[in-house]
Amino acid sequence: MNFWKSIALVASTALIAPASLAHAQDATAVTIVLPAGPDRLDPCETPRSVIGRIIKQNVVETLVELDYANQKTLPRLATSWEQTTPTEWVFKLRPGIAFHDGTPFDAKSVVHSLERTNDPALTCITRTKYLDGIDIKAVEVDSQTVKFTTKTAVPILPTLLAQLTISSVNTPKGEYTAKPIGTGPYTFDHWTQGENVGLVRNDAYWGDKPVIDKATYVWRTESSVAAAMVETGEADLAFSIAPQDATNPETDKVYPNSDSALFRLSVDIPPLNDVRVRKAINLAIDRKAFLGSVISDKAELAMQQVGPSALGFNPNLKPWAYDPEQAQKLLAEAKADGVDVDREIRMIGRPAMFANSNEFVEASAEMLRAVGFNIKLENLEMTQWLKMANKPFSPDRAPNIFLTMHDNNSGDAAFTAFFKYHSNGRQSELHDPALDALIVSAGTKSGDERVKEYNEVFRKIYEDVVADVPLFHMVNYMRVGKRLDFTPTIANAVELQLARLKLADKATD
Repeated sequence: MNFWKSIALVASTALIAPASLAHAQDATAVTIVLPAGPDRLDPCETPRSVIGRIIKQNVVETLVELDYANQKTLPRLATSWEQTTPTEWVFKLRPGIAFHDGTPFDAKSVVHSLERTNDPALTCITRTKYLDGIDIKAVEVDSQTVKFTTKTAVPILPTLLAQLTISSVNTPKGEYTAKPIGTGPYTFDHWTQGENVGLVRNDAYWGDKPVIDKATYVWRTESSVAAAMVETGEADLAFSIAPQDATNPETDKVYPNSDSALFRLSVDIPPLNDVRVRKAINLAIDRKAFLGSVISDKAELAMQQVGPSALGFNPNLKPWAYDPEQAQKLLAEAKADGVDVDREIRMIGRPAMFANSNEFVEASAEMLRAVGFNIKLENLEMTQWLKMANKPFSPDRAPNIFLTMHDNNSGDAAFTAFFKYHSNGRQSELHDPALDALIVSAGTKSGDERVKEYNEVFRKIYEDVVADVPLFHMVNYMRVGKRLDFTPTIANAVELQLARLKLADKATD
């Protein structure tokens, strides 16, 4: 009980920014507070929220845009598309558009962007999360027409291409760029390392002219500080406000996001290579105890890595019960069979992964220790965490329980299953040939057959393999200043379109 009191005290401590930090905003400029700063601004990394919230659909655009509310695909840089054979799609491009460097947006730029994303010299998350396992190529039919060819049928290719941002042909291959060149309503202005990123309005934009003419992005790991910046007028909008700091119903808006929090387990390394140990970890964590305290009471208990909005979600799976006695029994059985259950296990977190993530990891570590696990808790900064998150994994690494967040705002299990669970997936700890075949097969199916096969993928992962520790389908709190007329949606998990921000005194329907 004393531990929980200390956690509640930490979670409720407010670090209020002094009023002297507030400054008058330019009439049509905004300041946006992110929970962490970017480590790069490359267009092929926009599925990462720390990057996508700054540049996706602002600086760099996609051929297709997702209508999250209605689960549809909409034209953006492409005006139309047609599936001509099971493995071929033809896209017509919007004419008369130029990149910010003056080069034309045309078929060559689309081919270049796909080739750059697929360049093995780069570990682009657009490839490793969305395109791995899909042999996809693009060719120029004419300046305004592109044909995409895949080795096997990809029924959701337009949805897939909603993740491929298009860059100028002057964006180099084989190396990351810190100066994205796109076609969007804003141009990249500056990135001052450790301080801020600036965008300015592109007055030559092909679409409607946005109201906001300048955006500055800053980052603060403390939720209370970010909230105070909006409260005092130093900033206009802040992401990832912790539940205890979301105290103003006029400015603090809760919205569902596509993120699922979980602990990934290194299933090949003793003692985590014993399924009884993996089950014991799941049974030892009291997920419900976090809801309404460290985690918002509007979050949902997770039973798989995709949320209910994703096609392929298996509604028949149930969240793990909290049963520390059964966890202790499983550990005792494993120990009696020679499993070294006393071996030290690293629990890995990352500051500001989500609001109160540090407090959550500390409490989870105590729950595991209470049933007999030997837990060493570590919090890694972004670069170290990313190195551990992605292959190649260190061959001599210790057994670890790795906190991660995964978003699937594209709404299809294909964008989770390969990346996280196929033997060749960039963040997969598994190597199960039968599961691999099922994942590949599901990706070629449509309709009910697709749902059925992905349902079995997740059943196998969570009931048979017990590959990780599902925790919560998250919600976010965003503090929106009174200058703005804006309601957040699930899209804001990975992007924030500046063109959709309106000033409150100029709001239109």
